[in-house]
Amino acid sequence: MGRARIADHGFLADGRSAVLVDSTGSVNWWCPARFDSPSVFARLLDDNAGHWAIRPEGRFNTERAYLTDTLVLRTVFSTETGSVAVTDALALEPGARSHAVGLHSPRVLARVVRGVSGEVRMRMHYRPRFEYGRMIPQLVQEDDALTASAASARLDLRTSIPLTCEVGEAFGSFTVRAGETYRFTLGYAPAYGSGPPAVLDAEQVIDNAAEGWRSWMGDHDYRGLYRDQVRRSSLVVQGMTYRPSGAVVAAPTMALPEELGGERNYDYRYAWVRDFSFTLEALWRVSCTDELNLHIGWLTRSMGMNEGIVPIMYGVEGERDLTEHHLDHLTGYAESRPVLVGNDAWRQRQNDVHGEPLSASWLMRDHLDPMPPGIRELLRAMTERAARDWQLPDAGMWEARDAERHYVSSKVQCWTALDRAVRFGSHLGSEAEVASWAAVRDEIRRTVLTRGWNDRLQAFTGAFDSPDLDASVLLMPLVGFLPANDPRMRSTIRVIEERLSDNGLLRRWESDPAGFVICSFWLVSCLALAGERGRAGQMFERIAGCVNDLGLLAEQIDPRTGEALGNFPQAFSHIGLINAAGDLTDLDSGHRELPLAPGRLIPAEEQSGRSADER
Repeated sequence: MGRARIADHGFLADGRSAVLVDSTGSVNWWCPARFDSPSVFARLLDDNAGHWAIRPEGRFNTERAYLTDTLVLRTVFSTETGSVAVTDALALEPGARSHAVGLHSPRVLARVVRGVSGEVRMRMHYRPRFEYGRMIPQLVQEDDALTASAASARLDLRTSIPLTCEVGEAFGSFTVRAGETYRFTLGYAPAYGSGPPAVLDAEQVIDNAAEGWRSWMGDHDYRGLYRDQVRRSSLVVQGMTYRPSGAVVAAPTMALPEELGGERNYDYRYAWVRDFSFTLEALWRVSCTDELNLHIGWLTRSMGMNEGIVPIMYGVEGERDLTEHHLDHLTGYAESRPVLVGNDAWRQRQNDVHGEPLSASWLMRDHLDPMPPGIRELLRAMTERAARDWQLPDAGMWEARDAERHYVSSKVQCWTALDRAVRFGSHLGSEAEVASWAAVRDEIRRTVLTRGWNDRLQAFTGAFDSPDLDASVLLMPLVGFLPANDPRMRSTIRVIEERLSDNGLLRRWESDPAGFVICSFWLVSCLALAGERGRAGQMFERIAGCVNDLGLLAEQIDPRTGEALGNFPQAFSHIGLINAAGDLTDLDSGHRELPLAPGRLIPAEEQSGRSADER
């Protein structure tokens, strides 16, 4: 089989883990214990790292789609002799509906093969490889299951077709005629202490998963512009939520490259604080109020109180040590090495981390009245850290690994922390404390407006006293630091679009190899807020058109080839789509700012972009 492109994959989820299955019917990624656990299928990163394929023999064409309002995938294979449909789903707990979806998923992957017309000769190839392809499991027939076991994992494959077993793999061929159905389930369980994998009927898994996802969608409606795209994106973000804790992973994959053959191949199966406020705003827009409480509870427990550098990312259950290492036995996607597991960005100082918890909490302030003591202490600690650390250099939101700098976006997010703390007022601090926070907030504004501005470029740049552009400064109007129609901001938007944009796909910096999807949506929001509604809408549609055939977005898009790059699907990209669509909806409805989203709200006395001291 030739290499499946990143965008060839569909995404299945169960609230704990994710499966990626390509358009030829091959399951190429699954870490069944939880998103950030070792894989049992990792063909995405090496052809020898495990897969499970069910496909016709010989030549075929495919069409595929999700069942309406679900993460249940149906692929129709058409051949010269007939057609057959393969429907795939990760199991949800039987009867789980709405907000219970994903809480107790049984870790079973179901595949149902049904004849549509004529007859089709099918083949199955099952090749599990544990621990990121390091371990070839033993295959043993036990009762009605083919058991694969090695190290701490066990998989049970159940099917009625005859199988031929070789070392570490199994094969089967069968003919499907119109109206006939063949069922396959693959259940996972830890090798010790939890009993064997669950035994479920494949068709019931499909039906229950479809009803479960539809019940969740039924409770989370959105009536604004681009409704279908927003609803699909909200379901994808929910699929990337580790339901037992509320953590939203950046992506369910690791080591997929930002540039083919490049070295920036990072593990994204963790939850970033940076994404937090944008995630909550997206969920707020699609009425996910229960999820808001779950996510902020996860953040409070995970961040706790810190003596050293505040961690900027966590494992899905709040783990902090995410030490990175190379998997040298894997060739990598398109031979892009190193293949990295773990992510050493957890060690970095990123001063923007102080702003996100306060921004998110201000967004959902009506749900925090009265404010729980644990959240209050966390927000106070983040406020004090922002006031103390804003003058320190850091790694920035793009997690530079060469040197720390005075990144403008980090200063702006420290301003955001202090601004929201001042707005909370007596809910967070005494009158004297609030006055002190306001003074530091205004000092940050003055400094950013002076040292972040480049007269030659007529734009805010990525770092203080720097000539280099960076798309992260587009956050300034989105968090309320400056209005988008301020002359300095309008000029910055224009220069960034001219220098970093290729047909609406916006690179983070000038040498960035591809367009970064969420930055592109930030540009849409900035144009909309600056009054350029027509261009903003056109740009939105171009970027939203970069989805694959299932409506999924990668982290980056090569503007020359349209190739999806980076880990996939990418939560940040889908969050950007939701929020940009919401901004366009607000503009069309006459509500320039959301009453609950003051990231878009700048008080009248600050519309000039100057602090009280400057005036």
